[in-house]
Amino acid sequence: MTRVWQWNRPVTVREVLEDLQQERSIAYTTVMTVMDNLHQKGWVRREVDGRAYRYTAVSTRAAYAAALMNEAWSQSDNPAAALVAFFGMMSPEQRESLRDAVRMVGPPEDSPDPADPTDAAEPADLPRDREEDAEGGPEDGRERRRERGPEQGPREGVQAAEPDGTGDGPGR
Repeated sequence: MTRVWQWNRPVTVREVLEDLQQERSIAYTTVMTVMDNLHQKGWVRREVDGRAYRYTAVSTRAAYAAALMNEAWSQSDNPAAALVAFFGMMSPEQRESLRDAVRMVGPPEDSPDPADPTDAAEPADLPRDREEDAEGGPEDGRERRRERGPEQGPREGVQAAEPDGTGDGPGR
């Protein structure tokens, strides 16, 4: 699956095989079986090209990762605590990426308006570091964020099964 995502174009079993053989010895039938498993699970679509199939990813790697995170988060009996623990595991670079993603999504409909002087809560933002998190606490407006509950499930078109046919996750 890693090759299909990296190349972002229709690929044949032969192309994947030749690329994998640069790293290790692997049989054509092994790659063909994995590609067929991916097709059966709905992770790739295929179309006939001469005597072979060309395989194309159904969703992106980012959508796959998002579905896994959503699935894990929805299993928690305390989603807020799970998020706090998850944020605590992040590197500074990962937190910066998360802040960028939150800015792209925009504030939820029920979050405070930073431009409204009558709204006493500060704009919701992710902490820059652990000290700021400890100082900010739940009074900084984050508790107003609307949560995506498990009843909403993953976004349309996103699956959370292993897309490689081995049960070990993508790209193995």
